[in-house]
Amino acid sequence: MIRKLVPYLVYSYVSFIGWTTRQRVLRADIPEKVHAAGERFIYAFWHQRQVFFTWSHRNVSAAVLVSKSNDGEMIARTMELSGIDAVRGSSSRGGAAAAREMVEILRSGRDVGITPDGPRGPAREVKEGAVRVAQLAGMPIVPIANALSHRIEVAKAWDRFQVPLPFGRSVVIYGEPVRVADGDDLAAKAAELKAALDALTAEADRLVR
Repeated sequence: MIRKLVPYLVYSYVSFIGWTTRQRVLRADIPEKVHAAGERFIYAFWHQRQVFFTWSHRNVSAAVLVSKSNDGEMIARTMELSGIDAVRGSSSRGGAAAAREMVEILRSGRDVGITPDGPRGPAREVKEGAVRVAQLAGMPIVPIANALSHRIEVAKAWDRFQVPLPFGRSVVIYGEPVRVADGDDLAAKAAELKAALDALTAEADRLVR
């Protein structure tokens, strides 16, 4: 019963955060240009910052990779309430099938989302799954970050997971697309994506201080 209630409680709390937070979005023209060119893309964002995206990107035509764990089930249900679909899998469980599903979703005309350091870390280290999906689908990765002036960091969590608090300011920032062509070195592309995400995250943090 508790597990069934948790997604509704989390959804209600995140909605309250969204209603009471002043939001600023920077460089929203980047994903718009990708779509205007007839492409879809892969959102990539650090696991630590995922909560606020369920508000800032509610009801988008996208599906986000979520682990097959019990916690993942609650996350998927919360996302569903926010109008975001889930692809179930991770690097340790169901990863290959999830990658194929994401490629199919991209080719069908929808975006997908990945936390490239999730679900268990190491924190802010890009696993090659995200760049492999981009390579297989022939679609770009758009790095994205957010930051909130009012938040709690869970010190014991592997990624210092952030819990947003109400009545603050937020910023959401998009970065330039990262493209992965056939024959590209995936480790090098993973490093490129990490650098982009780290820079965006630092920029977002500066803007809400």
